Amino acid sequence: MPKRIAIVEDEAELASLIDYNLSRQGYLTHVLSGFEGTLKALEQAKPDLIVLDVMLPEMDGFELCRQIRQSPSLGRIPVLFLTARSDEVDRVLGLEIGGDDYMTKPFSPRELIARVKAHLRREEMDADPPTVEIGPFRLDRTARRVYLSTRELALTSTEFNLLEFFLTHPGRAFSRDQLLESVWGEQRYVTPRTVDVHVRRLREQIEVQPESPQYLTTVRGFGYRFEETA
Repeated sequence: MPKRIAIVEDEAELASLIDYNLSRQGYLTHVLSGFEGTLKALEQAKPDLIVLDVMLPEMDGFELCRQIRQSPSLGRIPVLFLTARSDEVDRVLGLEIGGDDYMTKPFSPRELIARVKAHLRREEMDADPPTVEIGPFRLDRTARRVYLSTRELALTSTEFNLLEFFLTHPGRAFSRDQLLESVWGEQRYVTPRTVDVHVRRLREQIEVQPESPQYLTTVRGFGYRFEETA
């Protein structure tokens, strides 16, 4: 089945360019202009990935992303931001509210396609055992759900991938660069700051006291380690 990609972009020329290039790759595309009703349209379209412009006519893409992450049917779908703003604060904000990727305009269609493929490929990886259980954590790869005891965690696609990596490598310390290579792979735009943002978001969900983590600990001057027992 061809993967479905929603393009939320109000600039008609750019939307058409993205639509054309993704369609040539065999994806089924659905273009939305970002006006009222976009969230409902996304829920009806059930895309496998969302390309989302930050500057939309009736609300900014960050606010729409917040709504996407709160939607039961869209919450885990990868979101790739497009923006003309290149400030680090905007990139960090996009990641903190649940974005999975961030591209600054102008960008190469080839790079966009490469990143789309990378995200979708990660969603399809199912060669490993479908379930990982360690301590109070249970990760279901098939359903892409994670439970801490009986509580399901509300994770974005990238947060799921990062936690999956930690759960399958307990007790080992990884540098930020190692985590970038293992979890983000081909997405070369990311920086060590990206790892810190996602680790902080994970801690807010899995730790009793995020400021004093027991599971996802900091290895000073190096990176992070997942503790099997806390």
